[in-house]
Amino acid sequence: MAFPHRALRGSPGMTSFFCALIASFILTAPSRADDLVSGLSTDLIQITSNFAGADIVLFGAIEPSEEAGPAKDQDLVIVVRGPQADMTVRRKERVMGIWVNREQAVFTGLPGYYFLASTRPLDDIASLPTLQRFRLGTANLESTYKGSMTAGNALAFRAAAIRDRKRERLYWESPAGIEFLSRTLFRARIAVPASVPPGEYRAEAYLFQNGTVVSAQSSPLFIDKSGFERRIYNYAYQASFAYGFAAVLMAFALGWAGFVVFRQR
Repeated sequence: MAFPHRALRGSPGMTSFFCALIASFILTAPSRADDLVSGLSTDLIQITSNFAGADIVLFGAIEPSEEAGPAKDQDLVIVVRGPQADMTVRRKERVMGIWVNREQAVFTGLPGYYFLASTRPLDDIASLPTLQRFRLGTANLESTYKGSMTAGNALAFRAAAIRDRKRERLYWESPAGIEFLSRTLFRARIAVPASVPPGEYRAEAYLFQNGTVVSAQSSPLFIDKSGFERRIYNYAYQASFAYGFAAVLMAFALGWAGFVVFRQR
């Protein structure tokens, strides 16, 4: 198993970020706010040779602080974010009738996978500073870029990177993706595409009341290669030179075998 002790393991960056957010709203939350309980249908997705994506469910309940039931003016936001990955965006230009890559920017800090579901559009739930603080919505994700360009061009390249991720179903926002089974029970179906990167993920649930986060839950989720794919993946990263040499040797052997077969014909 690639991730032993799943319940105890945590990415320092993601864990410290979530803990800091929890501490920030505990100090400002109403004294008699409702509590939030959530969980995942599974905390491990294994990628095999026939992996074509998966569907998981985040479910939970709102535990009212009073017997009268949940308070009014409440909203839920569910986020699943994956490991950070560098993204290179290039702009093509036509030179003498040929499309070539010209200006480029490398973005760091963006998640490799990002899913968000909410009870209403985010702009109707909280203010922009609150959404930016909790990084809710693809427009509010933090990132840094490398490249000699103006801030306006960097924003355009960043928007192109997000559009590309949305086209690949790696970024997904659903303003009405949370289903209430009763006054307190809820669930959200999360589609995980086949191209999802392996690594450690966080599934977060936020309870808003009058635009303020009053409760939050975070659960770990691990996506890992298994079987033959895992052995090849480890071999490629742990012995990169030998892996490259074996790949070139295999390509040469297959090319020579094809030449011999077609030559006899």
